[in-house]
Amino acid sequence: MPAGRRDNAMTVRRVRSADQQGESSREGPGMTSVGVVRERRTDAGRPRAVGRGPGQPGTVLVVEDESPLRRMLGANLRKRGYHVQFAATGREALARAAHYPADAIILDLGLPDISGMEVLTGIRGWTTVPIIILSARLAEVQKVAALDAGANDYVTKPFGMDEFMARLRAVLRDVRRQGDDPVIETDDFTVDLAAQRVSREGRPVPLTRTEWQIVQLLARNPGRLITQTQLLSDIWGLSDISNNYVRVFMVTIRRKLEPDPAHPRYFITEPGCGVRFLPAGPVRPVRPVRSARSARPD
Repeated sequence: MPAGRRDNAMTVRRVRSADQQGESSREGPGMTSVGVVRERRTDAGRPRAVGRGPGQPGTVLVVEDESPLRRMLGANLRKRGYHVQFAATGREALARAAHYPADAIILDLGLPDISGMEVLTGIRGWTTVPIIILSARLAEVQKVAALDAGANDYVTKPFGMDEFMARLRAVLRDVRRQGDDPVIETDDFTVDLAAQRVSREGRPVPLTRTEWQIVQLLARNPGRLITQTQLLSDIWGLSDISNNYVRVFMVTIRRKLEPDPAHPRYFITEPGCGVRFLPAGPVRPVRPVRSARSARPD
């Protein structure tokens, strides 16, 4: 290769390398670029974010389609000790929020595929993670709608970085004051949402990452019907309900947790609708017992 072309090729490679360091890869687990939270396997078989210790700020998911702003937020968050994940679309945000739970989410409302409000309501369906809306929309009605839908704060563009970081610290403090996530106990297994672990008779049950995300979503909404559409959107970031992902994974979850997988007691599928988690088991109707006197013919 001529020297000029070789120099140009080297320059292109350096530029691409710099871009990759500016924001995380979107190809899924196992990536180790700057900004991606690497994972390790715990004894429960699920991934856990690496790098957060006592007193450290935590992990922030930045959902923003404008690359310059995304990089600026990432640089300022990392400078303050946060681990950062990125998503440039709504569906990518839903998938990352489900697979790599963050301590806080910064969410732009103007996304290219689905609206930020849809992402907000989708995430709020299964988690109380703090969400700060970042938007150029100034109308009061839009702010009220976002806050009523579950946002913890609303910041308009342009904004001061110091004030924004103070707002982020404030919502994180509020959440930490609320205490740990609950432990849900059934007659056959225990779901510890804080430790992200399922155990039977004191022994951890090995779950895959996706199995844990499904169990967590259902356990956070006991007794509530979680539709197939919501499961596909929140866990996989999909909108096509024709696939059988939910059915396949529910089979494996029942094999691991149900005492009789063929006759589930806790994870109840309602055909054509969704799945319901019943920690105490299904409530069965009690037939009235007729007394001997009432049973005799007149």
